[in-house]
Amino acid sequence: MAFAGRVVLFTIPGCKFCRQAKTLLGDYHVPYFDVDLSKYPERRYEMKERTGRSSVPQIFFNNRHIGGWDDIKALHDEDKLVLLIEETAEEEPPPDAPLPPPEIDSPPEEDGEVVLLPSQRDSGGKRDCTPDELAALCKEIQDSSLVKTHTYHLISYKNSFVGRELVEWLMHRKSMRREEALSLGKDLMKRHFIHHVTYEHDFEDEYLFYRMLDDVKTRSLNAALSSHCLPRKAVDIADDLRKLILEIYDEHLSPDGFAVDYKGISTSPKFEEYVRATAELKRADIVNLWRQEKLALFINVYNALVIHAFVVQGPPTSTFRRLMFFNKTSYVIGGQEFSLNDIESGILRANRRPVATFKRPFSRHDPRLPIALDEVEPRIHFALVCGAKSCPPIKTYTAANIDEELKFSTEAFLESDNVMVDLTRREVTLSMILKWYKVDFGSNNQQVLEWIYAHMPDSEKRRSLKSLIDSGNYRMKYFKYNWDVNSS
Repeated sequence: MAFAGRVVLFTIPGCKFCRQAKTLLGDYHVPYFDVDLSKYPERRYEMKERTGRSSVPQIFFNNRHIGGWDDIKALHDEDKLVLLIEETAEEEPPPDAPLPPPEIDSPPEEDGEVVLLPSQRDSGGKRDCTPDELAALCKEIQDSSLVKTHTYHLISYKNSFVGRELVEWLMHRKSMRREEALSLGKDLMKRHFIHHVTYEHDFEDEYLFYRMLDDVKTRSLNAALSSHCLPRKAVDIADDLRKLILEIYDEHLSPDGFAVDYKGISTSPKFEEYVRATAELKRADIVNLWRQEKLALFINVYNALVIHAFVVQGPPTSTFRRLMFFNKTSYVIGGQEFSLNDIESGILRANRRPVATFKRPFSRHDPRLPIALDEVEPRIHFALVCGAKSCPPIKTYTAANIDEELKFSTEAFLESDNVMVDLTRREVTLSMILKWYKVDFGSNNQQVLEWIYAHMPDSEKRRSLKSLIDSGNYRMKYFKYNWDVNSS
């Protein structure tokens, strides 16, 4: 059937409702344009202006806003979607209809089958590598007789070397003056090639023990990997990782959007590429980052790490295993080990205690503490993805637009069924996320609801919430959290 009109979907990768909408349109053999907001973030403003909503998908038939997944499914259930498709197929799009993505004039047609438009994919993968001369030097040091087991006060330090011995080795093997050798040792430490065995000392020309970063024994998923390239900016590394993992995630999302084929991901060449790319995080400079850079970096790394762990370790299946999962699943980033809890509560929540724990992630002398945000950012709870079915859908975040992206994520979360207001019963029912992390939103129920109201987009639900807040007469309840894993 020739299709004169234009169907446009505003979507993001990894969104189950977006996938359901695409599948439904495919069942009707309707060609459509996919405006991927992770590739065209500037069009979020257009979507919000046209619809008043921040959630996706948002679906248009020519200039007619259909709504989201629930709306188009209702048309299907009521046998009204066929008529709408027929009308749109016969009508040219008017000037005020949403435009297709740049450089795409019309969706191709393939014998009536569903056509997914070219995604103008970012490879997110291979890049030119400028060899790092210090990496080659470290290989020489590792192969030398300097690295061995050293003992101090009956404690053995395997695969370690003595600072003074390295200085003398550099003087003899590289013809350096002592000052030059000491300076090079300090540079190796600054660049995260080496560490003091207990992280208590800078590099010194003394009888102190040091260890190569690649020799540090840890369960981090990127610990065994090495990068011999000159390090890039941490936010650029994380941006490439999130592009690649989102592409992988989206390719293995089921047609109904409810399950991810993690076993399929494990055999994907792209996933192997992703795993290799995580090696770059080990020596990334994360000390001198702005707030916006820290937010984008650690949100993207957190979300990617969850998927990585689900693929190689499998999802946790009990309360105890979930606690262990968030406490132990980690990457080495900037020479330090960061678990999921370290990232969420240590960095993004300004070193607040994680759920079900009794102490903060970082002690006063922890070298990771200076990297933490100065103040908690509550909106991160609508951006972090834990892999369970009650978690927010995975999205993309960039340092340049992080506050607007968090605003959209927060509005999408609050305008969805995660917050329900019943004026008749005078009840507000909330996601458990807002209970577990209540301290981030306010010190009491009233302050939590006021925070929600302040960040919720204009709607009838928001006005109803305001009415209950002003009355002071309401009851708060929480939805049961669905820990079922979104795996197939």
